[in-house]
Amino acid sequence: MEDSDASWAQRRRAAAAEHAASQERRKTAESEQARTIVAAFVREATSLGITAQPLTATPYSGGGRYRTNLVGWYIRQNHSLAIGTDGEYYILNVPGSLRARLTSATVPPVDPPLLTGAGGGDGETVPLDQLLRKRLEAGNSFP
Repeated sequence: MEDSDASWAQRRRAAAAEHAASQERRKTAESEQARTIVAAFVREATSLGITAQPLTATPYSGGGRYRTNLVGWYIRQNHSLAIGTDGEYYILNVPGSLRARLTSATVPPVDPPLLTGAGGGDGETVPLDQLLRKRLEAGNSFP
């Protein structure tokens, strides 16, 4: 009986490891596809003369805005997501801190998703390509 329990446990561990590896491969493939979309957006925004601007971040508490060292284009009206002129994707929410308020907030780039807002709970799930197309259409009059 113990051998069958051990065998079952080994099969479960192997299945879980394969599932995790499969999820990681899928996520990597989606990020690569999204990076291609982001790169095309940067090229088109630049060629259309859409002005990049200094980007700010919001603390998790929601109080105020922090300067960052980033320049790019906001892609959501609430300024929570942006594409940098460096071709990176940024989520502009950061932990609150006095240091960030006085100097600037550090916002690391993240792997871009093909579907923005998924799992966010705010009901604003939008495919990345649609979001960027709308941003390009808005031009320099984006809020």
